[in-house]
Amino acid sequence: MWSKPKIDLSQRVSPRELPELMDGPCTYEEFRDCLRSLGRVNRWFLGYRPTLAWLEGIPRDLREPIHIVDVGSGGGDLLREIAIWCKKWGVAAKLTGIDMNPHAARAAAESTPATLGISWVTGDAMRYCPENKIDVIVSSLMTHHLENEEIVALLRWMETTVQLGWFINDLERAEWSYRMFSWGRWHSIVRHDGPVSFRRAFRSEDWSHLLAEAEVPQEAMTLEHWRPGRLCVGRWKGGQPL
Repeated sequence: MWSKPKIDLSQRVSPRELPELMDGPCTYEEFRDCLRSLGRVNRWFLGYRPTLAWLEGIPRDLREPIHIVDVGSGGGDLLREIAIWCKKWGVAAKLTGIDMNPHAARAAAESTPATLGISWVTGDAMRYCPENKIDVIVSSLMTHHLENEEIVALLRWMETTVQLGWFINDLERAEWSYRMFSWGRWHSIVRHDGPVSFRRAFRSEDWSHLLAEAEVPQEAMTLEHWRPGRLCVGRWKGGQPL
C-alpha cells in the first residue's frame, strides 16, 4: 500500500530556509481563495475551539466593551467566530483584525457581514496604536510564519500591550498531524504550504525556550495540546480571571 514519505520533524525549520507560497507574491484572487480553503481547514480540524475555550476566561462584569485584536487575521474567519461567541455569551466587544498582507483586509471584509462590526487593518501589529487600549490579543496559524527572534519580539510586545491576556493558536510539529492534513482536498497553495507549515511548527520545548527568551512571567501560563494538531500557548495577566 502506497504511503506518503516521512518528513523530518525533529527540529523546527526556519521560514527563511523553507518558504511558503502564501508568503510570496500572488494575485488577490489566489490569496482570497487560499484563505477560504484555510477557513475550511480550520473548521474541519476544529481549529477555533482552543481560542474560544480560552476566551471563556474573560470577566463578564466589565464596564466597557473588551477590545480583542487578532494578529495575522488573514481572511477573518477566527474573528467572525469570536463575534458569534461574544453575541452568544453576552460579551460586549470591539473586534479588530490586523494583517500585513494588503489583500487580507479586502478578503476579510468581503466575507464578513457588516453587522458583526469588525474592523480590518493593514499593517504591522507591533506598530499599531489604537485610540482605545487592547485588552486581549489572539493569533491563529500565524507564528509559524515567523523566525524565532520575531516570535520573541511578538511575545514581548503582547506582554507590554495587553491589559488582560493573550493567546497563540498554532500547529503542533507532529507526524500524525501532518498525515491527517494530507488527507484533505485543499486549494493548491494550501496543499503545498501545509507540509511546510508543519515543519515550521512547534513542540512544547520550542515554546518553553521562546517564552524564556522573551522573559514572559510563568504565572498563569498555559501550554496545551489540542487535538487534532494544535499546540497553543497563552497567559492571563495577573492570574486567570474569574
